[in-house]
Amino acid sequence: MTLELSTPSGVVGAVPTAPAVEDVPARSRVPFLRSPGLRTNGTRLLRQSIGLILVVGIWQLGARGWLGATTPAPTEVVAAGWDLIKTGELWTHLAASGRRVAIGLAVGIGIGAVLGALAGLFKVAEDLVNAPVQVLRMMPAVALVPVFIIWFGIGDSFKIALIIVAPIFPIYLNVVAGIRGVDQKLIEAAESLELSRFELIRYVVLPGALPQIFVGLRQALGIGWLVLVVAEMQTTPVGLGFLMNDAKEYLRTDQIFLVLVIYAFLGLATDFAVRLLERRFLSWRNGFEGR
Repeated sequence: MTLELSTPSGVVGAVPTAPAVEDVPARSRVPFLRSPGLRTNGTRLLRQSIGLILVVGIWQLGARGWLGATTPAPTEVVAAGWDLIKTGELWTHLAASGRRVAIGLAVGIGIGAVLGALAGLFKVAEDLVNAPVQVLRMMPAVALVPVFIIWFGIGDSFKIALIIVAPIFPIYLNVVAGIRGVDQKLIEAAESLELSRFELIRYVVLPGALPQIFVGLRQALGIGWLVLVVAEMQTTPVGLGFLMNDAKEYLRTDQIFLVLVIYAFLGLATDFAVRLLERRFLSWRNGFEGR
């Protein structure tokens, strides 16, 4: 549809106008039909589920064949889990392990973030902090177990302390890398606008470093669950590690595999939570997301 503009000398041109509502296809007037977001999310969820379904299917077939008769099938693992749920025993162990890893990760991630921010923002802090952190980073968690038992005993303090140490290093390294990866031109532009140091960090450095920080957070959460396994395999009266040790003593392979599956899903859940945070805080980023 066009609108003709006339002058005393005649028509000088035609200006296109917005089409009437009845001229617009019905499909484009309905947001649900116009937006492919719902269909895209459903397709991605299906694709993400296929991998897990294949793993479970291969496990089910292998338990009846090449994995050996001592390997429990997924159905047997689910049955063992249901028995522990009915008695309430599983929730007791899960709550104890969850409390330990929550405290340890919260403290460890906080320490790593503070050290990384100081080292990333100030060269003096980097010179003081970097060498000790790199030395401690080379020490495996298993090697620290006897030392921490001597220092903290065999109670929860030892397990929490071991979990605290683990996430410090990935957070520290990624915070430093994120801060130092901010484009120098952005810093110079902010300084030309006479932003204060706080405003510079708030509006330039932090947003620029966030993608790398979230990478470190995902690594730290995964390492936290791995160290929890090491910590709870020592003398402990309650927790998922105790449940696995107890199952090993009585040759309950179904419960052993149950604990492994629980650890896997806990790690998957924490990684999914970080992905949600990334979508929330990095919605401004216009980067390549794959095809």
